[in-house]
Amino acid sequence: MARKRFTKSAEQLKLDPRYQSKLVSKFVNCLMLDGKKSVAERVFYDAMDVVARRIKDSPPLEIFETAVNNVKPNVEVRSKRVGGSNYQVPMQVNRRRQQSLAIRWMLEALRKKSGKSTSAFLAQEICDAYRGEGGAMTTRENVHRMAEANKAFSHFAW
Repeated sequence: MARKRFTKSAEQLKLDPRYQSKLVSKFVNCLMLDGKKSVAERVFYDAMDVVARRIKDSPPLEIFETAVNNVKPNVEVRSKRVGGSNYQVPMQVNRRRQQSLAIRWMLEALRKKSGKSTSAFLAQEICDAYRGEGGAMTTRENVHRMAEANKAFSHFAW
C-alpha cells in the first residue's frame, strides 16, 4: 500500500525579508505571476503599508495573520461515490489545506476585481478578511453552508 509522501517545499521556504514570516513568503509565492517575485513582493508590501495606515491598533503582520485565519475553512464537502451515487460528504480540513485554501480564496477575490492597482485591492481584501467580510469570507461561508446542508451524509466519511 502506498504511503503519503510529504514534500520538502515547506521546509525549504525562506522567510520573507521584511516580516521574517513563512506565511508571508508563501502568500507572495502564490501572488507571483510569470516568475516575477520582486513585483509580487512590491505589491504585497505596498498593500501592507496601506493596511498599516488603515488599521492602526495592531501591527500589519498580525492583521494579515488574523485575516488568513479568519478565511480558513473548518469543514468542506468532498465527493464520495457510494453504491452508484455520488454524495457530497462534509469532512474536516487539515491545517495545510486550510492555509492553501485561504490564500487561494483571497487571491481569487483579489483577481476578480478590476480598476485600481493590485496592491490597493489586496489591502482592501486583507482589511475585509480581518473584519470578517469580503469575497474570500463569502467563499468560506458558502463552503461551510454546503457542509451544513449535507450533514446528513456525514456517516459516509470513513
